[in-house]
Amino acid sequence: MSASTVSRVAIIGGDGIGPEVTAEAVKVLIAACGEDAFTWDPLPYGADYYLETGKSLPDGEMERFRADYDAILLGALGDPRVPDMGYARDILLGARSQLDLYINKRPVRLLD
Repeated sequence: MSASTVSRVAIIGGDGIGPEVTAEAVKVLIAACGEDAFTWDPLPYGADYYLETGKSLPDGEMERFRADYDAILLGALGDPRVPDMGYARDILLGARSQLDLYINKRPVRLLD
């Protein structure tokens, strides 16, 4: 990534330890890429948002993700206060299908 490139990243911390993990991931990205490589937009979506609004995401949010963001940093989703986990399914599977994200690749390298 060149110094002149700034990527806009939506952060959906999620539930449980999700917000803590995404906060640490942001620190790693800043350390690896520099303080000015990203513009961070923390978003409130998760169980608390769903319980307050009755919606997984606001109308048109997936379109906004596509138009306005280079990446989405998504934390763990799932909260026992929402027994059917419909909001988590809407966010995760909605992003995969509506944003053409057909794999959930977690790159790993086997160490000796």
